[in-house]
Amino acid sequence: MQNIDFKKPLAQRMRPENLEEFVGQTHLVGKEKILSQIIEGDKIPSMIFWGPPGSGKTTLAFIIAQKTNSHFVQISAVSSGVKEMRRIFEEAKDMLRAYNKNTILFIDEIHRFNKSQQDSLLPRVEKGDIILIGATTENPSFEVNSALLSRSRVFVLNKLEPNEIEIIIKNALVDKKRGLGNEKIDIREEDIKYLAELSGGDARNALNALELASNINTKISRKIIEEAIQRAHLLYDKGGEEHYNIISALHKSMRGGDADAALYWLARMIEGGEDPLYIARRLIRFASEDIGIANSFALEQATAAYDACHYIGVPECNINLAQAVVYMAKSKKSNKLYEAYQKVQQDVKNFPNEPVPLHLRNAPTKLMKELNYGKDYKYTPHYDNPEDAKQEYLPKRLKGRKYLD
Repeated sequence: MQNIDFKKPLAQRMRPENLEEFVGQTHLVGKEKILSQIIEGDKIPSMIFWGPPGSGKTTLAFIIAQKTNSHFVQISAVSSGVKEMRRIFEEAKDMLRAYNKNTILFIDEIHRFNKSQQDSLLPRVEKGDIILIGATTENPSFEVNSALLSRSRVFVLNKLEPNEIEIIIKNALVDKKRGLGNEKIDIREEDIKYLAELSGGDARNALNALELASNINTKISRKIIEEAIQRAHLLYDKGGEEHYNIISALHKSMRGGDADAALYWLARMIEGGEDPLYIARRLIRFASEDIGIANSFALEQATAAYDACHYIGVPECNINLAQAVVYMAKSKKSNKLYEAYQKVQQDVKNFPNEPVPLHLRNAPTKLMKELNYGKDYKYTPHYDNPEDAKQEYLPKRLKGRKYLD
């Protein structure tokens, strides 16, 4: 055990140093699971750790650093530039040439690297100059170059469960070498559970709150916990995968007619800082896609909500969005219009240049009239009987096509 600097945050001091201390992610690091075998066998491939904050991505990288015989280098995508990357690549070559030692490069928040920065990694990974370990809270399908992704194993980490957070909190409370074991902290079992629930599956969040609470008072009450954690962690990133997950949940809740669930997902977006105009635009789309001709007033509600958001902004427009969301959820649904347009799109793709029938063409010139433009067109207002005014409006190859059932 190395000397512990108690000036460092509790979360950093309590970081597990081996898999035996690691809590959670048993689907990856449980007995005989793939990641534990890779680490124990020191057969580290290039890989991406993808998971929410505080789920153990960086901790697993540090455990690998302790276990591997490779040279381990850590950088942050936020602060590292081209010059530092070149230096690391040169050092990696030297380590391999002089000591026959691989270099593992751990990049925290790899999603913050732009395309050119990620492209610079690709030849190094392909040649074996470095073994890449990236950590990201974002869906790597969106944020990591496909070529780099194809050469890496992706390991998905889950949000920690409250009972797993409880274990982490209790370990910190009794650990006398790294934790708060010498502080004589007085906290009830139910308040530990409460802290675990409030931390939102984020171990770092829980330990930071615990440390702050212990600094306020060694007798930790629920009120002190609330002061320390301030509010439950809202996992919402406007540019990341959770953004798309939540808007999908909102859409599907409205489609399924569950107004309560729709309100919940709406609030998750609003309280997470989403642009209300973005939400309003999605409601306008929903009004035609999922409600359509079943209730033409839905589009009016959606566009009115957009106008309200534009005029008054947040937080005043929140209730306008809520009104529109509930209206959409409770409205009768029909996707016939949406499906009809999909059929039309396919026909336009398959028959992109079908000529307009001659009788439907205007004939503003003498030549056009001589070419029979507009000939035999039936002007429907002149017919009392609709049957007498029937004529073909589609191109010849699509004659009789029905898009709306």
